[in-house]
Amino acid sequence: MKNNQLQLFSESGIYQLTSNAFFIDPVRILNRSYTRFRVSPSTYYSRFFDSSNSTQVPKASEDSRKRKRKQKKKPQSLNEREQIADRRHQEVKPLLLKAHEALIEATDLLKVLRNLRNDGCAVGECKELSEESSELSFMELGSVWQAPLYEIVLNYYQDDKTFHNGGSVLAQSIEQSVTPVFNNLVANEGSCDIEAELFNHKYIIPIRSCFYMSDLRQIENLIPADSDCGFNLIVIDPPWENGSAHQKLRYPTLPNRYYLSLPVKQLCHTSGSLVALWVTNREKLRGFVENDLFPKWGVKYAANFYWLKVKANGMMTGELDLFHHRPYECLLLGYCEGKIIEYSSVFLVIIQGNPPLERSHCDSQ
Repeated sequence: MKNNQLQLFSESGIYQLTSNAFFIDPVRILNRSYTRFRVSPSTYYSRFFDSSNSTQVPKASEDSRKRKRKQKKKPQSLNEREQIADRRHQEVKPLLLKAHEALIEATDLLKVLRNLRNDGCAVGECKELSEESSELSFMELGSVWQAPLYEIVLNYYQDDKTFHNGGSVLAQSIEQSVTPVFNNLVANEGSCDIEAELFNHKYIIPIRSCFYMSDLRQIENLIPADSDCGFNLIVIDPPWENGSAHQKLRYPTLPNRYYLSLPVKQLCHTSGSLVALWVTNREKLRGFVENDLFPKWGVKYAANFYWLKVKANGMMTGELDLFHHRPYECLLLGYCEGKIIEYSSVFLVIIQGNPPLERSHCDSQ
């Protein structure tokens, strides 16, 4: 049974721990979308894996050692919002603990996780697509007046036009197109990945995928003329107002009221759409979503997914009961128009590592 599980994990990137708890490897899942390239595990996980700690045996006490000195005492008396937040936490806590216990007991999976960074990439075998000295911030580029003038170069490799001589490749036909990168739908409708270039940075666009880079003022351009061409799945990860993000200047945030204008209902397909919304553990935000945002969008609540953050050795990234720094996040699921969800139970997902938002590292196969 364990061997079958590991084989399925190797192919799909998903390992089922319990009936409603799963471990997910983003690298394996992402690579299922590529044809000529693959995401490099060594680069993707480099900032999540500490080799000196990856071989340690998980211990419950280790999760709290680093935070003990900095841990703030829990308020003696909680206000009304904090009490509601604590009740939510107490309700989901048994599920999180059960899922984490199942992960620790899956010793075969833990052995794989310790080598996840080098998985499928032998020493000297992988060659990075590009090594950038600095990240390219699309948020900064999109905020200047020249943004609509920026262009992205798309390179189409015509494999059927490759010339051979005794099995050796002499030349490969490459067709290029230049298109605006902002306020424009950039799509790859071909059968191979596309290499794209923007300001000397290289990106890979998977087959049958597209992106539209803009701000909320241009969101109406995504509404299909025919509702039968709408979206069956809408995933939203807003830049919620967040004290930590504001203090560390990690990214710009928006007041909650701005999200009320998102035309979610108009974006949905007539047959029904699943709406997945990432939220923080702030009770004020949860109340806003449940009482204002979902009703405004025409979305009915269906279920929760929880992302429990763990390290390479299976330990949680922090104390589960640390009041203002929970080691998990919540993904609220709802449906719009036709009802396409038939369950109302809580599902839990354990994900190793947070995917980079601005840059993917790929190797050529």
